[in-house]
This record gives sequence, structure tokens and C-alpha cells, in this order.
Amino acid sequence: MQKSVSKTDDGVKISFTGVVQKQQIVKMVENCSTGQCECMSDETKKKITNMQVDGKDGDVALNLSGDIAPEEIEKALSNSKVLNS
Repeated sequence: MQKSVSKTDDGVKISFTGVVQKQQIVKMVENCSTGQCECMSDETKKKITNMQVDGKDGDVALNLSGDIAPEEIEKALSNSKVLNS
């Protein structure tokens, strides 16, 4: 799986390509929104106002809205148990 993080007008977009299932990204978002993830700091979580998953297996986009930096999200992705298991 390849991950690409880029800044958007509303926040940050993460593009996942290659061997990635949309449900895997949905699960990661569900974990984050229910407080079950430990991948990002509480400070970063508070900055995110919305998380939207789009696309299909093999080409999934996750749009995060809020005053967040791509570097914060890259760090969280490297800590994600869902993505790195």
C-alpha cells in the first residue's frame, strides 16, 4: 500500500493506492472517531473537524478537515495499528 499526504484548502487529504481495501480505511476512521485509536495525539484529534472516506478498493482517499499539518497526519499513519498490522 502506498500513502500520499497532501495539504488541502480544508485540511489534509490522504491517498491510499495499491493493496488497500476501502473497509480497512473506514475501520481506521471508526477507531479514530470513537477514541479507540492511539495513532495520533489528543491535540491532533481535537483539530480534526470531519473525516470523509471516498473511492474504492485499490484507490481510497481520506479527507480530513481542520487546522492540521500533513506532518501530523504522516506521523499518525506510521503509528496506525490498522494500517501496519
